[in-house]
Amino acid sequence: MIENIALTRRGFLASSACALPLRSASAETSWRPLFDGKTLDGWRAIHRLPVSRIPGGRAPRQDSPQYQKALRSKGDWKVVDGAIAGGQEPPGSGVGGYLITDEKFADFELSLEANPDWGVDTGVMIRATGLGSQGFQVLVDHREGGNIGSFYGNGIGGFNTRQFGFNAKKDSRGNVVGMAPVSYQDLSPQPDPGKSEATWSAGSEAFFDTWRFGDWNEIRVRCEGRLPTLTSWINGEKMASVDTATMKADGYDAEAVATLLGRAGHIALEVHNSGQGDRLGVERWLPGSVCRWRRIRVRQL
Repeated sequence: MIENIALTRRGFLASSACALPLRSASAETSWRPLFDGKTLDGWRAIHRLPVSRIPGGRAPRQDSPQYQKALRSKGDWKVVDGAIAGGQEPPGSGVGGYLITDEKFADFELSLEANPDWGVDTGVMIRATGLGSQGFQVLVDHREGGNIGSFYGNGIGGFNTRQFGFNAKKDSRGNVVGMAPVSYQDLSPQPDPGKSEATWSAGSEAFFDTWRFGDWNEIRVRCEGRLPTLTSWINGEKMASVDTATMKADGYDAEAVATLLGRAGHIALEVHNSGQGDRLGVERWLPGSVCRWRRIRVRQL
Protein backbone atom coordinates (compact mmCIF):
# COMPACT_ATOMS: atom_id res chain seq x y z
CA MET A 1 0.00 0.00 0.00
CA ILE A 2 1.36 3.44 -0.94
CA GLU A 3 1.10 5.98 1.87
CA ASN A 4 0.02 9.58 1.16
CA ILE A 5 2.88 12.04 1.53
CA ALA A 6 2.31 15.77 1.99
CA LEU A 7 4.80 18.59 1.55
CA THR A 8 4.65 20.94 4.52
CA ARG A 9 5.04 24.70 4.17
CA ARG A 10 8.54 24.37 5.63
CA GLY A 11 9.58 22.07 2.85
CA PHE A 12 9.76 18.85 4.89
CA LEU A 13 7.97 15.63 3.94
CA ALA A 14 5.26 14.45 6.27
CA SER A 15 3.68 10.98 6.14
CA SER A 16 1.35 8.85 8.20
CA ALA A 17 3.89 6.06 7.86
CA CYS A 18 7.12 5.94 9.85
CA ALA A 19 9.18 4.82 6.87
CA LEU A 20 10.49 7.52 4.54
CA PRO A 21 10.53 7.02 0.79
CA LEU A 22 13.81 5.76 -0.63
CA ARG A 23 14.65 9.12 -2.25
CA SER A 24 14.44 11.00 1.07
CA ALA A 25 16.45 8.38 2.93
CA SER A 26 19.11 8.49 0.23
CA ALA A 27 19.29 12.29 0.38
CA GLU A 28 19.66 12.22 4.16
CA THR A 29 22.66 9.88 4.02
CA SER A 30 24.41 12.26 1.61
CA TRP A 31 25.01 14.76 4.42
CA ARG A 32 28.34 14.51 6.20
CA PRO A 33 29.64 16.30 9.30
CA LEU A 34 32.23 19.08 9.17
CA PHE A 35 32.55 19.19 12.98
CA ASP A 36 32.98 16.09 15.14
CA GLY A 37 31.67 17.75 18.31
CA LYS A 38 34.96 17.25 20.12
CA THR A 39 37.86 18.81 18.21
CA LEU A 40 38.58 21.46 15.58
CA ASP A 41 39.97 18.86 13.18
CA GLY A 42 39.42 20.02 9.60
CA TRP A 43 39.38 23.69 10.63
CA ARG A 44 42.06 26.27 11.35
CA ALA A 45 42.02 29.73 12.93
CA ILE A 46 43.34 32.62 10.81
CA HIS A 47 43.77 36.36 11.19
CA ARG A 48 40.92 38.58 10.03
CA LEU A 49 43.10 40.55 7.63
CA PRO A 50 41.69 43.68 5.96
CA VAL A 51 41.10 43.42 2.22
CA SER A 52 39.98 45.68 -0.57
CA ARG A 53 36.25 46.30 -0.76
CA ILE A 54 36.25 45.21 -4.41
CA PRO A 55 38.22 42.58 -6.38
CA GLY A 56 41.44 44.08 -7.65
CA GLY A 57 41.18 47.15 -5.43
CA ARG A 58 43.86 48.47 -3.11
CA ALA A 59 44.02 46.74 0.26
CA PRO A 60 45.45 48.41 3.40
CA ARG A 61 49.25 48.30 3.56
CA GLN A 62 50.81 45.69 5.81
CA ASP A 63 52.37 48.46 7.92
CA SER A 64 49.00 50.21 8.40
CA PRO A 65 47.45 50.32 11.91
CA GLN A 66 44.42 48.38 10.61
CA TYR A 67 46.58 45.55 9.29
CA GLN A 68 48.82 45.45 12.36
CA LYS A 69 45.79 45.31 14.65
CA ALA A 70 44.52 42.22 12.79
CA LEU A 71 47.82 40.42 13.45
CA ARG A 72 47.33 40.58 17.22
CA SER A 73 44.86 37.70 17.32
CA LYS A 74 43.08 34.98 15.35
CA GLY A 75 40.13 34.99 17.74
CA ASP A 76 39.41 32.54 20.52
CA TRP A 77 38.06 29.26 19.10
CA LYS A 78 37.40 26.26 21.31
CA VAL A 79 35.02 23.36 21.76
CA VAL A 80 32.70 23.73 24.77
CA ASP A 81 29.94 21.23 25.54
CA GLY A 82 29.90 19.84 22.02
CA ALA A 83 29.84 23.22 20.27
CA ILE A 84 32.41 25.57 18.74
CA ALA A 85 32.55 28.80 20.74
CA GLY A 86 34.03 31.81 18.94
CA GLY A 87 34.98 35.08 20.60
CA GLN A 88 37.62 37.77 20.69
CA GLU A 89 40.99 37.00 22.25
CA PRO A 90 41.45 38.50 24.70
CA PRO A 91 37.78 39.36 25.36
CA GLY A 92 37.11 43.00 24.61
CA SER A 93 40.32 43.39 22.59
CA GLY A 94 38.39 44.46 19.51
CA VAL A 95 40.33 41.98 17.36
CA GLY A 96 38.45 39.28 15.47
CA GLY A 97 39.38 36.26 13.40
CA TYR A 98 38.07 33.42 11.25
CA LEU A 99 37.77 29.69 11.71
CA ILE A 100 38.09 28.30 8.19
CA THR A 101 37.73 24.82 6.71
CA ASP A 102 40.69 23.02 5.22
CA GLU A 103 38.41 21.82 2.40
CA LYS A 104 36.89 23.79 -0.43
CA PHE A 105 33.34 23.43 -1.73
CA ALA A 106 31.70 24.39 -5.04
CA ASP A 107 27.95 23.59 -5.17
CA PHE A 108 26.58 22.49 -1.82
CA GLU A 109 24.10 22.81 1.00
CA LEU A 110 25.35 23.65 4.45
CA SER A 111 23.41 23.16 7.67
CA LEU A 112 24.53 24.31 11.10
CA GLU A 113 23.04 25.47 14.38
CA ALA A 114 23.92 28.81 15.97
CA ASN A 115 23.35 30.20 19.46
CA PRO A 116 24.81 33.73 19.57
CA ASP A 117 25.02 35.99 22.60
CA TRP A 118 23.44 39.39 22.12
CA GLY A 119 25.99 41.85 20.82
CA VAL A 120 27.96 39.79 18.28
CA ASP A 121 28.54 40.47 14.59
CA THR A 122 29.25 37.11 13.06
CA GLY A 123 28.37 35.15 9.96
CA VAL A 124 29.15 32.21 7.73
CA MET A 125 31.50 32.77 4.81
CA ILE A 126 30.97 30.61 1.72
CA ARG A 127 33.06 30.33 -1.45
CA ALA A 128 35.71 32.17 0.60
CA THR A 129 39.33 32.57 -0.42
CA GLY A 130 42.11 31.41 1.90
CA LEU A 131 42.02 34.84 3.55
CA GLY A 132 38.52 34.14 4.82
CA SER A 133 37.47 37.75 4.34
CA GLN A 134 36.71 37.48 0.61
CA GLY A 135 33.50 35.67 -0.24
CA PHE A 136 29.73 35.55 0.14
CA GLN A 137 28.59 35.91 3.73
CA VAL A 138 25.39 34.68 5.35
CA LEU A 139 24.72 37.36 7.95
CA VAL A 140 24.39 36.44 11.62
CA ASP A 141 24.50 40.01 12.92
CA HIS A 142 22.95 39.46 16.36
CA ARG A 143 23.33 43.07 17.51
CA GLU A 144 21.83 46.55 17.28
CA GLY A 145 20.77 47.18 13.69
CA GLY A 146 21.48 43.56 12.79
CA ASN A 147 20.00 40.99 10.44
CA ILE A 148 20.20 37.22 10.19
CA GLY A 149 19.85 35.15 7.04
CA SER A 150 20.55 37.81 4.41
CA PHE A 151 23.71 38.00 2.32
CA TYR A 152 26.69 40.34 2.23
CA GLY A 153 29.55 40.67 -0.28
CA ASN A 154 32.65 40.53 1.90
CA GLY A 155 35.57 41.92 -0.12
CA ILE A 156 33.55 41.42 -3.32
CA GLY A 157 31.73 44.74 -3.60
CA GLY A 158 30.18 45.19 -0.18
CA PHE A 159 26.63 44.51 -1.37
CA ASN A 160 23.95 43.59 1.14
CA THR A 161 20.54 42.02 0.56
CA ARG A 162 18.95 42.81 3.91
CA GLN A 163 15.47 44.34 3.71
CA PHE A 164 14.85 44.78 7.45
CA GLY A 165 16.76 44.75 10.70
CA PHE A 166 16.23 44.62 14.45
CA ASN A 167 17.24 46.33 17.67
CA ALA A 168 17.36 45.09 21.25
CA LYS A 169 14.22 44.70 23.32
CA LYS A 170 15.04 45.42 26.96
CA ASP A 171 13.33 44.90 30.31
CA SER A 172 12.98 47.54 33.03
CA ARG A 173 16.52 46.81 34.26
CA GLY A 174 18.06 47.27 30.83
CA ASN A 175 18.65 43.58 30.19
CA VAL A 176 18.26 42.45 26.58
CA VAL A 177 15.33 40.00 26.49
CA GLY A 178 14.59 39.88 22.78
CA MET A 179 14.62 41.79 19.52
CA ALA A 180 12.23 44.28 17.90
CA PRO A 181 11.92 44.68 14.11
CA VAL A 182 13.14 47.84 12.43
CA SER A 183 12.57 48.81 8.80
CA TYR A 184 15.63 49.11 6.59
CA GLN A 185 15.11 52.88 6.24
CA ASP A 186 14.96 53.39 10.02
CA LEU A 187 18.08 51.43 10.96
CA SER A 188 20.60 53.50 12.87
CA PRO A 189 23.40 53.41 12.08
CA GLN A 190 22.61 52.57 8.49
CA PRO A 191 24.10 49.33 7.09
CA ASP A 192 27.09 49.42 4.79
CA PRO A 193 26.22 50.98 1.43
CA GLY A 194 25.56 48.81 -1.59
CA LYS A 195 21.90 47.83 -1.18
CA SER A 196 21.31 45.23 -3.84
CA GLU A 197 18.39 44.85 -6.21
CA ALA A 198 16.70 41.74 -7.62
CA THR A 199 16.82 39.87 -4.33
CA TRP A 200 14.09 38.22 -2.27
CA SER A 201 13.41 38.27 1.47
CA ALA A 202 10.68 36.62 3.53
CA GLY A 203 10.55 39.77 5.67
CA SER A 204 10.67 40.55 9.37
CA GLU A 205 7.39 38.84 10.28
CA ALA A 206 8.57 35.48 8.96
CA PHE A 207 11.91 35.90 10.72
CA PHE A 208 10.38 36.67 14.10
CA ASP A 209 7.93 33.79 13.71
CA THR A 210 10.79 31.31 13.53
CA TRP A 211 13.86 32.77 15.32
CA ARG A 212 14.29 31.64 18.94
CA PHE A 213 16.07 34.31 20.98
CA GLY A 214 18.65 32.95 23.42
CA ASP A 215 18.39 29.43 22.01
CA TRP A 216 19.71 27.24 19.22
CA ASN A 217 18.56 27.93 15.66
CA GLU A 218 19.28 25.96 12.50
CA ILE A 219 20.65 27.95 9.57
CA ARG A 220 20.79 26.27 6.19
CA VAL A 221 22.25 27.75 3.01
CA ARG A 222 22.37 26.52 -0.56
CA CYS A 223 25.06 27.70 -2.98
CA GLU A 224 24.81 26.58 -6.61
CA GLY A 225 26.29 27.78 -9.91
CA ARG A 226 29.47 29.42 -11.18
CA LEU A 227 27.79 32.77 -10.50
CA PRO A 228 25.88 31.26 -7.62
CA THR A 229 22.28 31.43 -6.60
CA LEU A 230 22.25 31.69 -2.80
CA THR A 231 19.31 30.70 -0.60
CA SER A 232 18.98 30.64 3.19
CA TRP A 233 16.57 28.99 5.60
CA ILE A 234 16.15 29.47 9.36
CA ASN A 235 14.59 26.60 11.28
CA GLY A 236 13.20 25.32 7.98
CA GLU A 237 11.67 28.64 6.88
CA LYS A 238 13.01 30.15 3.67
CA MET A 239 14.47 33.55 4.57
CA ALA A 240 16.31 35.04 1.61
CA SER A 241 17.60 34.34 -1.88
CA VAL A 242 19.68 36.10 -4.50
CA ASP A 243 20.84 35.27 -8.00
CA THR A 244 24.32 36.79 -8.04
CA ALA A 245 24.48 36.51 -11.83
CA THR A 246 21.68 39.07 -12.26
CA MET A 247 21.95 41.02 -9.00
CA LYS A 248 22.61 44.74 -9.34
CA ALA A 249 24.52 46.67 -6.68
CA ASP A 250 27.01 49.53 -6.62
CA GLY A 251 30.56 48.19 -6.83
CA TYR A 252 29.51 44.62 -7.68
CA ASP A 253 30.96 42.90 -10.76
CA ALA A 254 29.83 39.27 -11.01
CA GLU A 255 32.58 38.17 -13.39
CA ALA A 256 35.32 39.85 -11.37
CA VAL A 257 34.00 38.11 -8.26
CA ALA A 258 33.98 34.73 -10.03
CA THR A 259 37.59 35.27 -11.11
CA LEU A 260 38.68 36.16 -7.57
CA LEU A 261 36.83 33.38 -5.74
CA GLY A 262 37.11 30.58 -8.28
CA ARG A 263 34.61 27.76 -8.70
CA ALA A 264 35.06 26.44 -5.15
CA GLY A 265 35.95 28.05 -1.85
CA HIS A 266 36.23 27.59 1.88
CA ILE A 267 33.54 27.81 4.56
CA ALA A 268 34.45 30.05 7.50
CA LEU A 269 32.94 31.27 10.77
CA GLU A 270 33.60 34.88 11.75
CA VAL A 271 34.43 36.89 14.84
CA HIS A 272 34.26 40.57 13.86
CA ASN A 273 36.53 43.40 14.95
CA SER A 274 35.01 46.10 17.16
CA GLY A 275 35.85 49.16 19.21
CA GLN A 276 38.08 52.04 18.20
CA GLY A 277 38.24 52.57 14.47
CA ASP A 278 35.15 50.48 13.76
CA ARG A 279 32.05 52.18 12.33
CA LEU A 280 29.82 50.57 14.98
CA GLY A 281 32.30 50.86 17.84
CA VAL A 282 32.04 48.47 20.76
CA GLU A 283 28.46 47.56 19.78
CA ARG A 284 29.86 45.45 16.93
CA TRP A 285 31.10 42.81 19.41
CA LEU A 286 30.36 43.37 23.09
CA PRO A 287 33.21 42.39 25.46
CA GLY A 288 33.02 38.77 26.55
CA SER A 289 30.32 37.78 24.04
CA VAL A 290 30.59 34.60 21.98
CA CYS A 291 28.71 32.75 19.27
CA ARG A 292 28.29 28.99 19.54
CA TRP A 293 28.06 26.63 16.56
CA ARG A 294 27.19 22.95 16.43
CA ARG A 295 25.83 20.17 14.17
CA ILE A 296 27.74 21.52 11.18
CA ARG A 297 27.22 19.35 8.12
CA VAL A 298 27.41 19.64 4.35
CA ARG A 299 26.20 17.85 1.25
CA GLN A 300 27.63 18.49 -2.14
CA LEU A 301 25.25 18.99 -5.05
